[in-house]
Amino acid sequence: MTFRIDLNSDLGESFGTYVVGQDEQVLELVSSANVACGYHAGDPHIMNKTVKWAKEHHVGIGAHPGFPDLVGFGRRNMNITPEDAYSLVLYQIGALHGFCKAHEVPLKHVKPHGALYNMASKDPELANAIAQAVKDFDSELILFGLANSELIRAAQDAALPYASEVFADRTYQPDGIAYTTSRKTCDDS
Repeated sequence: MTFRIDLNSDLGESFGTYVVGQDEQVLELVSSANVACGYHAGDPHIMNKTVKWAKEHHVGIGAHPGFPDLVGFGRRNMNITPEDAYSLVLYQIGALHGFCKAHEVPLKHVKPHGALYNMASKDPELANAIAQAVKDFDSELILFGLANSELIRAAQDAALPYASEVFADRTYQPDGIAYTTSRKTCDDS
């Protein structure tokens, strides 16, 4: 068994006149990027630009599908059926793939975003729907998921390549969910 560390970052999260992050500088430091697909963040112009920059920096490109939740940045849980999750993920992979094709660069992976990722880590039906959407789009795409989660089990069951993910800046709870160490609530001063 070969182990490899992929330094990965979420990018392409700007949209309209809002600039989020320093994508060009981050691309100099990572080996792969999860590009927002316009639902939780990003827009067509930003997706196009991010794919172009990733190609220039020889960074692997992945789709980062999330809930249709710009206001909550895709971090709010939504009541969603497996069928809805399947369509949501398939649609967003297709959108990013169009920009990859235009720039003649392969789409390498899919990493669900935010609440969709966390919910699929625990919910086998949601995880299976996501894995099926990835497989139906391209069975060679790598599905990223939280290590030892339902999403990884779904990838295994679907015979998809997968990457077990951990976060260096998170505190892990007994249920496997990771929280940022700087997590604040409205009550924090």
